[in-house]
Amino acid sequence: MRRPLIRRLPALLAAALLLPAVAGCGVDEDDAGLVIYSGRNEKLVKPLLDDLEKAVGTTVAVRYGESAELAAQIQEEGGKTKAGLFFSQDAGALGALSSKGLLAKLPQASLDKVEPAFRGGAGDWVGTSGRVRVLAYNPGQVAKVPDTVHDLVKPEWKGKIGYVPTNASFQAFVTGMRVLEGDDATRAWLKGLKANEPKVYENNLKVLDAVGKGEVSLGLVNHYYWYERVAEKGEDKVGAKIHFLPGGDPGALVNAAGVGIIKGNDQAPVAQKAVDFLLSAKAQKYFADDTKEYPLAADVTSTVKDLPPLSSLEAPKIDLGRLESLQETLKMLQDAGMV
Repeated sequence: MRRPLIRRLPALLAAALLLPAVAGCGVDEDDAGLVIYSGRNEKLVKPLLDDLEKAVGTTVAVRYGESAELAAQIQEEGGKTKAGLFFSQDAGALGALSSKGLLAKLPQASLDKVEPAFRGGAGDWVGTSGRVRVLAYNPGQVAKVPDTVHDLVKPEWKGKIGYVPTNASFQAFVTGMRVLEGDDATRAWLKGLKANEPKVYENNLKVLDAVGKGEVSLGLVNHYYWYERVAEKGEDKVGAKIHFLPGGDPGALVNAAGVGIIKGNDQAPVAQKAVDFLLSAKAQKYFADDTKEYPLAADVTSTVKDLPPLSSLEAPKIDLGRLESLQETLKMLQDAGMV
């Protein structure tokens, strides 16, 4: 099992500084017109960032990593960072940089392309796509799917739940529960879940596949993994189905991937072009059609079959920027014996 991030950060920061960047055209970071630190997976977004390079009209170098680790690296580097743009997997990492005053104010015209719920309160980051936490379930094993994650601590689910406690999206969900319900209630829920002996998997797709094969009855995942599997295999071969939780349940968190411009360097003009590209119809269609996420701008509507409209979801009302307290969440997960 991976060691918790709170123990790994110093070594990761040192290692990251020594690693070469992954560049759009093989260009070194020192020679690039724009350097992007991307917490989004390379396989997922590289085709889009290749198009971004053409759109901004200069060479782009991309350094890939986990969002929380890259945000910590930017803080560590301070004014010496090579990053001009931070492309985060989740809003919490952007909120962490915002709280430290490391992100530049974005033009109101860019912010207005996205609903206020999916942009920073300080106007220094904006969401580019959304993802929803859902329950995957095996219809042959589950007669009635729980409508709240609080039911997962009940005895009937002992040994029947799959999850990825080291996954950033799971940790963001736990942070969201802390914001919504407080640390004591969240700690109690985590201990109850741990006592129910959930099965740990390497990633969300493996959780989904395990549910489909009947290894577990329920899984905690993001919505788009199911839609990816359906597009790949067909719904009848996936085995699992997904349930969107109602009533503002913390397990129905809608998180946002997003971008912020790093304050205080000469890359700001081209970084702003990159922000506008990621909010453009072309990029939003990529998120909608290729990654199966929810587009957040440019009036693009998803064409994914059976994906409920974002406006129809009963997500909890939460300031996504408050998901910044990742280290406290990691400490809580460690205390619960989950990481």
